[in-house]
Amino acid sequence: MRVPETPAGRAAAPVATAYPLLVFTMLLWGGNVVASKWAAGEVSPQVLTCLRWAFACLALALPARAGFVAEWDRLKRHWRYVLLMGTCGYTLYASLFYAAGLFTSGINIALFQGSIPVLVILINYVVLRVAVTGAQVLGVAVTLAGAVVAATHGNWRVLATFAFNRGDVLMLAACLLYAGYTVALSRRPKVSGLSFFTAVALSALVTSLPPLYAEWALGHTIWPTPKGWAIVLFVALGPSLVAQLAFMRGVELIGPNRAGLFVNLVPIFGAGLAILLVGEPFRWHEGLALALVIGGIAIAERLGRRRVA
Repeated sequence: MRVPETPAGRAAAPVATAYPLLVFTMLLWGGNVVASKWAAGEVSPQVLTCLRWAFACLALALPARAGFVAEWDRLKRHWRYVLLMGTCGYTLYASLFYAAGLFTSGINIALFQGSIPVLVILINYVVLRVAVTGAQVLGVAVTLAGAVVAATHGNWRVLATFAFNRGDVLMLAACLLYAGYTVALSRRPKVSGLSFFTAVALSALVTSLPPLYAEWALGHTIWPTPKGWAIVLFVALGPSLVAQLAFMRGVELIGPNRAGLFVNLVPIFGAGLAILLVGEPFRWHEGLALALVIGGIAIAERLGRRRVA
């Protein structure tokens, strides 16, 4: 005999589907941290960035074609916006992300990614004048303190000499770009998520060509080794394609506010995978930085939203 479906059961179904999707998404994005470390010496940053979007676009060719063609006129009217989003949110972010992997630890890369939600709050306030609560200000301060601990590696004299690790500076710049991309998403054209992602991925592929040429002209190009090709395929099909589509589905099921909370798992997964798979040591200042980053995000998102409500 079939048990009648209750409203509570219908409400629980999207959550039951969305949670594993979103956790899997964050695990893939955390795995991108390991990819950035393993890529050193196997494939250069600009080659990886360009091939990442080339393979992602190739994979999108069939499933996205019909919708993309149908919505092309609307996308074309916003071509400057799409080009800027692909350049800043995908090309430059990925280029800086993989370049950072040459100079800093995977744990630090993961920790800086944890600052993106609070950077979004800051940019929203500075650029769009979106109001912030006292709890959000406190959360921003605590998270940025964690980023400072990560960037200084627990050595406070770095602040006096400004002798920051090059990779940490590159990663901070990458996070600022992606935070700006996130804020700008609120103004995206009214098209399907798949069509929009395809358009931005195509713009990322096109805008990744000049940095690739510059890398080649400087003699820094490393074409993929066999291991490098495996890394390229992983970042193209995992963090770039499957994770983005899974995240869009998660947002569709439970809404952007609830889905956004799962981004807090990225620094945890990224740091954990860097320790387990790359063999990086976990020292006291990294533990303190992780606690501050996660704590600051929790204060900004949980307490801040509770007071607004």
